[in-house]
Amino acid sequence: MDQPVFPRRWNVSAPTLIAETFGSRIWKVRLADGSPAVVKDLKPFDDVEDELRGAHLLAWRRGEGLVRLLDLDGHRMLLEYAGETMLSHVLDKEGDAAATEIAAEVMARLFSPSEHPVPPDLQPLRERFASLFKAANADRDLGNRTIYVEAAEIAERLLDDPHELHPLHGDLHHENIMHGARGWLAIDPKGVYGDPGFDAANMFYNPLERDDLCLDPERIAHMAEVFSRTLGQHPRRLLDFAIAYGCLSAAWHREDANGHDEGRELGIAAAIRAVRDLNF
Repeated sequence: MDQPVFPRRWNVSAPTLIAETFGSRIWKVRLADGSPAVVKDLKPFDDVEDELRGAHLLAWRRGEGLVRLLDLDGHRMLLEYAGETMLSHVLDKEGDAAATEIAAEVMARLFSPSEHPVPPDLQPLRERFASLFKAANADRDLGNRTIYVEAAEIAERLLDDPHELHPLHGDLHHENIMHGARGWLAIDPKGVYGDPGFDAANMFYNPLERDDLCLDPERIAHMAEVFSRTLGQHPRRLLDFAIAYGCLSAAWHREDANGHDEGRELGIAAAIRAVRDLNF
């Protein structure tokens, strides 16, 4: 692969490709003072607007709970280096309870007050749920009251009565929370606006390879209690968000004809619903 060319004003050197995803290439570089940084080079793909909204969220947050956006050049971001330790590493070494507490601390920082105006282009949470509402409508039209229909009704209720409204990360999970020189920070936000319960919801479905955890009733209940204290919302409400989120994720997989991952998300959503109904 040819060496990338970055804006001269960045004055970066020694680019090393450290990750490549469907939507971006991630380079580790050196700043002029020798310290590390990251360049996220977005590819042209359908959800690129998600990433650009995320960049605007990073600029607005100014490093509080999130990595710092050092500069933006079109579809390329120069970012603070967040470190190499993921929250999933803590889970593996110290256990799920320790990882959940760290996630809660990061959420508290993400939703702490800011004196700066909120970016105007963040995606409204109702718009984020469009695929769930589409799936539910299709099932209703067939006369089927599926978990998609139930989850859409839950989402409508939550959206109609938000606990609070904040800029949201939009994709918070164990590999998007990193530890480095400034402690624990979130990376790769999507730039959404709505109730913070949505950001807690994704954590119930992660890590992706740990269904033993995600389906564990004790883990589900414990996570709800921890995030309840952080966000000031009742555990049942957070479990409702988790059900709605999981069915939204499943609806995305249905659109991609990915039956395996759709089934996984729906299975975890059903487990969360059972914990909600039994315990809360």
